[in-house]
Amino acid sequence: MFDDPNEIPTRLGFLLIRDFSMMAFTSAVEPLRSANRMAGRTLYEWRIYSADGEPVAASNGIQVVPHAAMSDVGREHTIVVVTGIDVQKYGDERVLGFVRRMARQGAAVGALCTGSHILARAGLLDGRRCTIHWENLGGFAEEFPEIEVSSDLYEIDRDRFTCSGGTAALDMMLHLIGRQHGQTLANEVSEQFIHDRIREPHDHQRMELRSRLGVSHPKLIAVIGEMETNLEEPLSQTELAERAGLSTRQLERLFRNYLGSTPTRYYLTLRLQRARQLLVQTSMSILSVALACGFVSASHFSKCYRECFGRTPRAERAIGGVTGNATPLTAPPPEAPLIAGQV
Repeated sequence: MFDDPNEIPTRLGFLLIRDFSMMAFTSAVEPLRSANRMAGRTLYEWRIYSADGEPVAASNGIQVVPHAAMSDVGREHTIVVVTGIDVQKYGDERVLGFVRRMARQGAAVGALCTGSHILARAGLLDGRRCTIHWENLGGFAEEFPEIEVSSDLYEIDRDRFTCSGGTAALDMMLHLIGRQHGQTLANEVSEQFIHDRIREPHDHQRMELRSRLGVSHPKLIAVIGEMETNLEEPLSQTELAERAGLSTRQLERLFRNYLGSTPTRYYLTLRLQRARQLLVQTSMSILSVALACGFVSASHFSKCYRECFGRTPRAERAIGGVTGNATPLTAPPPEAPLIAGQV
């Protein structure tokens, strides 16, 4: 995959799945176009496929007309599966069979955004390291516990490659272009897109907590980092304070002054947000979701969930089954009712 500079042009096929991420798709295709332009010759060729040859709507509603159905695929060196929201509900066996067949024929097979779900279901990630969009990371890890999944921007493991989506696809393609045709060309392409730094594979997907929260107090950042790392087995407020070198009173004051919340309320909201992702993205039972997010019983979990989001976990799953994860996974405002007595 993108390894032999003499195998020119490199041929890629992009398989679009309904509700795919337009940002990830264009971020992967545009560097190839620009590389051809900068090099003054055709280094890359690509064709777009859908399962049945019909137009495919992205998650933003824009339809893309493919060149052909996947049954008419040519001798592509590389197949890239492009997906987006609700991929965990996609179960077209024809697609799984197609990517398996392409892998058997020696093509490199990759995925953008949430496409790792499809590669995993096809058995193409067994013994490989992969990544997926951060919002789907927890659900993927629960559904495929035997697969090594990371939170990195992208992963390239032999003839499999996966990308977390969004603009990370640009960095991955620039990396592959540089590997095949030299870093000078990759840098020229990067500059064309006003992209001042080609991020490394192991860069993190999410913004640093300092930027994401808009706060800079180092001990508060450290405590929230501990919370995010320990959702399944929550730490007590005393443990959090001790790890940060604070008293519990100091910890409470920090949360109140910077976030307008209590540590317990904030921690509970983080766990409920993770629960919401698992409810929408996996088929785990409600009890299993509760336990995975640190709740000791389904009843306590349901009560907390209803007070936070205004509906029960069962109702959330029913809504998600129809509309997908359309509602942003954000914390309620500080004044919203939320049980704060139990962690």
